[in-house]
Amino acid sequence: MSHYNVPEGEFLGHPKGLFLLFTTEMWERFSYYAMRAILVLYLTSQAQGMGWTNSDALSMYAYFTGLVYITPLLGGWLADNYIGQRKAILIGGLMMAIGQFLIGMPYDWIPSLSKDTLFFMGLGSLILGNGLFKPNISTMVGELYGEGDHRRDGAFTIFYMGINLGAFMSGIFVGLIVAAFDGNYQVGFVAAGVGMLLSLVIQALFAQKYLGDIGLQANAVRSKELHGNVTKEPLTKVERERIKVIMILGLFTIIFWAGFEQAGGLMNIYTEKFTDRFIGGWEVPTTFFQSLNPAFIFLFAPFFAILWTKLGPKEPTSPIKFAIALVLLAIGFLFMIGAVLQQGGDASVKTSMGWLVAAYFFHTMGELCLSPVGLSMVTKLAPLRLMSLLMGVWFGFTALANFVAGKVGSLVGGGHGGSGGDDEMINNAISIFGGIAITAVISAVVLYLMSNKLIDWMHGAEAGDHGDTVSKLEEEMEVVAEKS
Repeated sequence: MSHYNVPEGEFLGHPKGLFLLFTTEMWERFSYYAMRAILVLYLTSQAQGMGWTNSDALSMYAYFTGLVYITPLLGGWLADNYIGQRKAILIGGLMMAIGQFLIGMPYDWIPSLSKDTLFFMGLGSLILGNGLFKPNISTMVGELYGEGDHRRDGAFTIFYMGINLGAFMSGIFVGLIVAAFDGNYQVGFVAAGVGMLLSLVIQALFAQKYLGDIGLQANAVRSKELHGNVTKEPLTKVERERIKVIMILGLFTIIFWAGFEQAGGLMNIYTEKFTDRFIGGWEVPTTFFQSLNPAFIFLFAPFFAILWTKLGPKEPTSPIKFAIALVLLAIGFLFMIGAVLQQGGDASVKTSMGWLVAAYFFHTMGELCLSPVGLSMVTKLAPLRLMSLLMGVWFGFTALANFVAGKVGSLVGGGHGGSGGDDEMINNAISIFGGIAITAVISAVVLYLMSNKLIDWMHGAEAGDHGDTVSKLEEEMEVVAEKS
């Protein structure tokens, strides 16, 4: 039984509150990934954007995507100790919607503020709002279920289906709407803001009915009521070692996501500038490629579920799956190297879309090996009194990865374009893609050598993992597209 008063009534064998959180998160992720798909394109566009250099745009992408994953540390702490998760979600969602609209509104509506001022105000609002929203909605999923409830992993499966559905819709929709408005990227930001408002309205209207008292009270206060004044008690040996596992695997996720997140930065620019995107007489919008990852997740997660089941006792442990993910990431970047080699040093040559599709495919296969361990693992291993804080820490690893991704991508150079700048870009791109691949392989070997010790520190978290196909499908669908 959950420690909370969860309203009675189920849908598909789960509390109805799960589907409220599913819908809320789906529209929030639609908003985030819509912006992620167009941010760098908007910053580098001379005609419809800010007119920045490639390096400056990718550096800004690094700071933005890094900060949106580091502020959950503060948001998780505030929710745990003061305002509760529900208030944090509503305040954060409103701030994110305002941020999208500030970037998307016509700048002559507020003539007293410059274009740059409104842009940075919007980014700041998005960053702070995300910090309040992101760690708390994920934690609330776990709080729908009591300790030992076998439906818990299935709940995260459904929840992350919402994440990937929002991510899939965003790339296609924002690409179509920007094209319909003659390349006006600001319309895309407005669409992202509308998606965030939908998330906010749904949560505000139905939370009390379907979530009961979940998220109303700060976790530190609730933990004191349930277990006494243990908030300041020292961690036990088991708790310390389980937290070590979270921290160590988090370090390896930095390597993976730093490569993976080139999708929204360097790979996005490469798609726009150097890829032949024509099918007949129709040019595929660059943002459509951002929908490949969630599409591959839907298609291939069942395959991984069957694979792990067939392997039975030979199924890789979680640290080994992380290592496999890093190798698959490296393979994906080999295809990006192939794309650059096809150009033969000539920036005017457009490469086949097949290279990009193959790269995104292998990156997604890596994600399917790595991400299922993520948020569900934190909710299983973290002490209750530190749950939201450690969820924020987990997102903090992604924050650092996103920052590294943008800074590495910015090394591509290229200025505002032109033949000289574009030639510089493709020469630097092959070094960047190759460097990421080599780093990923070395990290995979190190993690493989550490895996047995990590399993010991989990204290049984890997026990009984060889379930049926349905349980494996539930596990493998627990993936994040920005993770998460």
